[in-house]
Amino acid sequence: MKELEEKIRQYGTVLPGNVLKVDAFLNHQVDPVLMQHIGQAFAKLFKDAGVTKVWTVESSGIAPAVMTGLAMGVPVVFARKHKSLTLNSDMYTADVYSYTKKTTNRISISQKFVEPSDRVLLIDDFLANGQAVEGMLEIADQAGIEVVGAGIVIEKSFQPGAAELAAKGIRVEALAKVSSLADGKVSFESTEGDN
Repeated sequence: MKELEEKIRQYGTVLPGNVLKVDAFLNHQVDPVLMQHIGQAFAKLFKDAGVTKVWTVESSGIAPAVMTGLAMGVPVVFARKHKSLTLNSDMYTADVYSYTKKTTNRISISQKFVEPSDRVLLIDDFLANGQAVEGMLEIADQAGIEVVGAGIVIEKSFQPGAAELAAKGIRVEALAKVSSLADGKVSFESTEGDN
């Protein structure tokens, strides 16, 4: 997705430890037009997958997930990271390690938002080591529902997440594939269907 790659080139910052900061348009300040285009791109990629719900993890995945749900006409469920007084029981949970924040969070989805017939599309802002997607897969497994694939806004293809998910039979579609962050410069792989 050329529009996304241009935003990354223009506003992305490479930090030590192979961290790509994109808070100007994706995960702090949000560019709603770009998010709409991202949602439309995921809807097109997964149009024949029979998706009934879109799942993500709070908070950075919410904007692209909501736009994907809007484009597909299906509800969006986000896994909560922090337990609140209103989330007390009947939850599916998994532990997820954040490479960027160097912390482990317990994520949870209420059983009342999961139907046995659900066909879920997972959406996340980044895929590096695959921990967030793995956590959502664990919850889907607990719930006994089918995951049709994972839509990733930015994949760090030089890290193992996508390959590990593919080895498990998970369809992964990334809109921008970063092949390197060497010397503070973002390099991209070409992606099918660039527009």
